[in-house]
Amino acid sequence: MPRLPATSRTTQSVLAAFAARPADWRHGYDLCREVGIKSGTLYPMLIRLADQGLLAAEWRTAEKPGRPPRHAYRLTPKGLAFARSQAAADESRGAARMVPA
Repeated sequence: MPRLPATSRTTQSVLAAFAARPADWRHGYDLCREVGIKSGTLYPMLIRLADQGLLAAEWRTAEKPGRPPRHAYRLTPKGLAFARSQAAADESRGAARMVPA
């Protein structure tokens, strides 16, 4: 079983973005823009989080005809619990994070 991720500020911000809309499938490009990180940082993180069972990943049909399918991600139940536990730990350290309950 892979170890749980190091919870850098970048990882925490990505988890918080997913936790804000836990049922939604999210594309990497949209997350890059929302969280403000580069794709070279985000995509390896998404793969690692998926390998650890915190994210589900699947190919989604393109919304526009003629466009290729896109990889999309969303939190698993384990991932949502992990994101919430990280937010709670941040709050207890005085660095409040906004993750819905």
